[in-house]
Amino acid sequence: MINVNSVVKINMTKVNQLAKAQITALEKTAEALHTEEVQAQVMPRNTGALQNESTFVDYSDCANGKASLVSTVPYARKVYFHPEFNFRKTENANAKGLWHEDWIDGEAKDFCKNAFKEFYRQEGGL
Repeated sequence: MINVNSVVKINMTKVNQLAKAQITALEKTAEALHTEEVQAQVMPRNTGALQNESTFVDYSDCANGKASLVSTVPYARKVYFHPEFNFRKTENANAKGLWHEDWIDGEAKDFCKNAFKEFYRQEGGL
């Protein structure tokens, strides 16, 4: 009969650093998505209120793994869910309804996954 013993030492400093890195990476990913959407010029824009002043990242639940991109103007829901509207393209050349869709299941669907991975690696010192 063979007797085997082992000792596992957990580096709690590194575990805590990685836990904090998750939150920071999520915050940075949400902000990067917001910036990406603004630069892609997909949000309908007339005065810039929806895109600039009234849309922001809500970080309040990042500790639970959730960040939200929030638009606070009352017409945001209406213009988002009605892609059939004829959006003016003078301010944002790619303005449309359902503007998040490219990052949900369109050609930019891996943006958030890749951004999070990179931010987590940076913040976690990996």
